[in-house]
This record gives sequence, C-alpha cells and structure tokens, in this order.
Amino acid sequence: MSMPLASTVPAAPYIDWAGLSPLLALLGGAIIVLIVGLAGPRGIRTKLVPLLSLATFGVALGCVIALWGQNLVLIEDALQLDPLTLILMLVICGGGVVAVLLAWRDQAAEEIAHGEFFALMLLASAGMFVLVSSRDIVMTFVGLELLSLPLYILCASRVREERSLESGLKYLIIGSVGSATVLYGFALLYGATGQTGYSDIASAISSNGLATDPLFLTAVAMCTVGFAFKASLAPFHQWTPDVYEGAPTPVTAFMSVATKAAAFGVIIRLFDVALRPAIEAWRPIWIAIALITMVVGNVGALRQPSMKRMLAYSSVAQAGYVLVGFVLVTDLGVQAICSYLILYSFGNLAAFAVVIARERETGEGDNISALRGLGTSRPALAIAMTISMLSLAGIPATAGFMGKLRLVEAAAAGDYAWLVAVLVVLSVISLAYYLPVVATMWRGETQPGTDAASGVPVLAGGAPEADATGARAGWELTAVAVLLAAAVIVFGIIPQPVFNLVASAARGLGLS
Repeated sequence: MSMPLASTVPAAPYIDWAGLSPLLALLGGAIIVLIVGLAGPRGIRTKLVPLLSLATFGVALGCVIALWGQNLVLIEDALQLDPLTLILMLVICGGGVVAVLLAWRDQAAEEIAHGEFFALMLLASAGMFVLVSSRDIVMTFVGLELLSLPLYILCASRVREERSLESGLKYLIIGSVGSATVLYGFALLYGATGQTGYSDIASAISSNGLATDPLFLTAVAMCTVGFAFKASLAPFHQWTPDVYEGAPTPVTAFMSVATKAAAFGVIIRLFDVALRPAIEAWRPIWIAIALITMVVGNVGALRQPSMKRMLAYSSVAQAGYVLVGFVLVTDLGVQAICSYLILYSFGNLAAFAVVIARERETGEGDNISALRGLGTSRPALAIAMTISMLSLAGIPATAGFMGKLRLVEAAAAGDYAWLVAVLVVLSVISLAYYLPVVATMWRGETQPGTDAASGVPVLAGGAPEADATGARAGWELTAVAVLLAAAVIVFGIIPQPVFNLVASAARGLGLS
C-alpha cells in the first residue's frame, strides 16, 4: 500500500532561492536584530541594534542590485522578481535606511525596546517585498498582512503617549477593515473566475466574458476600496492625518514612502495584469478617485498647524498625482509612477528629518511654530526644509518638479491632457501651504527668552548642554536632511539617471 501512495506525492514547488535573497536577508536580519536586542548592556541595544538594522537593509539593497535586470519566477507563479519589483524595493529599502537613522535616538525605540522596534520595521519591509512581487491573490494577502501587522505596533510604540496609542488603535481598526474588504474582494474574484493566479484570472475574464458579470464587478469594487484604504486615497484617507500625527515621526516617515511604494506596486500588478481585460469597467472609478484625492489632499493641507498633519494631507495629494500615471495603463505611465516615487521620496524624507530634529530640540512638538527662526539658529536644517518644500510643490530645478513633469508627459501622451490641467492647477494651490513653512523659518524669529538652538526657555534650563531633549537630536538628522536635500537638487537638474533606472519598469506586465 505504501508504494502507490508514495508515487502520488506531488512534486515540490520550484523555488528560486537566489531571487528570494532580498526577502531572506530582511527576515534573517529581523531575527538577528530581535535576538541581539535582548542583550543586557545598553550600549548593545542602542548602538549595535540600529547598526545591524542598517546592515540588513544594506544587504537587501545589495541583493537587489545583484539581481538587477533579471526577470524570475520565484515560487511557481506566486512571486515574480522583475524590474518593477526591484525598483520598488530600492525605494522601500532606501526608505528603511533613512527611517533607521531617524529612529536611532527616538524615544519610541526606548519604550518598546530597540530590538522589537527595528525588527518590526524589517518585517514590514519583508511584507512589502511579498506584496510588490506577488502574482497570486493568496500571496498578495499574505504580503498585505505581513506588511500591516508590524506597522500597527510601530504606530503605537510610544506606549506612554496617548496620541501614539490612539494612532495605533485607529490604524489597526481601519486597516483591518481595509484588509477585510480586500480579502472579501479576493474571495468574490475567485468565485467569479475560479483562479488565484493573476495571469489565470486575466485569461478567465477574457475567455468567459466576465467583464460585465455582477459578481466580478463587485469583486473589483471591493478590491478598489480596500487598496484605496491602504494607499491613503480619498475618500478612504480619513485615517491618514490622525495616524501620521500620532505615530512616532520616524515611523510616519517610513510609512509615507515605503508603504506608498508597496501599495502602488500591488495596485499596478493586480489591475494592470489580472484585471486588465476589464479595464473599461475599473478605469473610470480610478480616474474619479484620482481627482478626489488630488483635491482633498491639497485642500485638507491648507492651514494645518501640525507639520505632520500637513505632510499627511500632502502625501494624500501626492498619491493622487501618482494615480494619474496609473490610469494610463501604459509602459510610460508605469515608468512615470516609479520615477515619481523615487524623486518624491527625497524631499518627503528630508522634511520629516527636519521635523524630528525640531521635535527633539523644542517643546513645541511638530507644530509649525517649532520652525520659527530656524534660518537663524540652524541654517543647514532650514535650507534642507526649504528645498524639500519647493520640491514637494513642484518648483523647477527640484526632483519633485521632474517627477511631476514625467507624469505630465505620460498623461499627455495618453490623451489625458485634462488630467494634466487638474494636476498643474492643484500643484499651484499647494504653494499656499508649502510656502508658509518656508516663510516661518526665514522670516520668523525665535521667541524672546528662548534658547536659539533648543527653543526651550533659558530660565527653565534651555541651554543646549543642559537640555536632554536637544542633546538627543543627533548629528545624523542634520546629515540625512542635508544629503536628501542635495539629492533633490542633483536629480532636479540631472534626472536622467532615475529615468534610465526605471526605463524597463513595465517589462513583463504586458502593457503597450
């Protein structure tokens, strides 16, 4: 009896371990960081753990570079390593490196323990790899959960601060609703097509004429809503300002770049590959979401006293701009999305680095008033923030301008000139909330009786050497802000290296 049974054992699935090396590096690094973080000496926890986290992201980046230009099926047809995966992993791991530097001396890492904090960041990045490389709805949901669960904890990692706990709870509740919506949409999609692989789903839609089937359309609608939640797209963005404001600022910075890249990666794969035969059914919905997102993001950012809330609404608006490239469903559109995600990340992360520095040096938190007089007291940070705001607004000679120009070119080539007009008008409106930040830094003055460097009243011990909070600001914040601001200028003047990098982004997606 044993022989016939043994002969029916299915063959083991093919796994390309070399192609999985970025994922294995992140998972292995997370385990090592977690174990080392249990060490008793404080020096190991506060210095070695962040260094190991940086090394892990560095190894993952090295694996991505070593695999550059390849197009591999990693686990049967469930995961695929192609140019889109590699480009987005550059953004994700690069954002991870910056986030580790920003969190090096952060109180959140102290409160939940350094090992747990940085291990969760690495696990979230591993989930992003699974998400952007998946070509199967089962693996997509696995990646979505592996990405989301660590971020819920990271948002609430300031366990002694009510706002952080509230942020984590809100993100957990609303994120769970978004995940449940996606899962139910996937269940209906499987019910309508009988397939889980993206290519198989596309074939089933075409061969069975499902583009107008009510069950299939319901599945598409639920997937759209669920991923709109994850990508902070209006009108499903309500959680974003509260979560961004309450979460530790390094976590907010990481989410604003890496999570956005992962969300758009899975949206591109699912809709441009699996659901492409039904493009006429879902494209009008995404166009409407893009318009609403651009308007809501720019209007919501006006007159926000909190820098993190303003940057949250700015992030919503930027996501709307990215959708302009997505609705084109062309090679040029995907290239424009990847270019924009790379170029946008420089200015956005630079802004968060300055916000973190002022949070630690003043008693005003992330309020815009904390930037008052920065041009006098900390000119390097002021210059970095100025360049960042100009880039996010899309001023010429900045990386942000070149990113928007790429989107404009793609939309104009795709006969969506009217979307270009909306994007340009709303970009002009965005100056109304970016420029006041610049004015506050260069025209505002430090309040009388306040130490210029720390922003703390001198009579209350505001001297830098006596202020523990100011001492924690760290040289790395200034270095990160200045280097990213320099990248904004360099790639704003010479953007061709980024354009060349993303030239093959859509290869393998089957777009025109």
